[in-house]
Amino acid sequence: MGPLAYPTLDFSAERVLACYAQALVKPDPRFLLIAYESDEMMPLHLFYDFKAPVRNDAMVTSREARGKELTDAFETLREMLAWGALSLFRIDRAPHTCSGSLKGDTPDFLMNLDPVMSSLGFDQPIPTGPFCRLYERPDAVMVCMGTPRAGTGNRRAFDLGGNNPGSLRRILGELASARVVEIQMKKQA
Repeated sequence: MGPLAYPTLDFSAERVLACYAQALVKPDPRFLLIAYESDEMMPLHLFYDFKAPVRNDAMVTSREARGKELTDAFETLREMLAWGALSLFRIDRAPHTCSGSLKGDTPDFLMNLDPVMSSLGFDQPIPTGPFCRLYERPDAVMVCMGTPRAGTGNRRAFDLGGNNPGSLRRILGELASARVVEIQMKKQA
């Protein structure tokens, strides 16, 4: 996966097949191991959950190899990888960032952001669902995330990064004035 590699997750087919061959993971028609977690303190491996189909994909969840307790991560692997790429390569490297939460009137309220963000010159690198939104333009990037099946209701976390604080204030100001979401700020750097 190159620079996007998750330091403790091994997505290789060789490792996944070895986990099944060594009986570290028991075959289960509901779950398919997609990444082995080498962190011994929190060995939460990534699985596709086939009982939670999402937009021609399957939900990404984590659990212990033989565990029952699920921790949902993303609705799709595409969303997880794109969110990770934008977070790692754009937001974490941006000179100015802020984060907080967005609240809307309905569970799929993030789609109401799309026209506002488009009018501000943002593109969406991949299609996303009701728990995730990814927006980017040359000088700024925004990622929004909620955990599927976690009961977060109409609230999603966001991170926004850009070249200057004025741009970030303008983006948040436009979202606030459009009245498509309620914004609660957590931190600004």
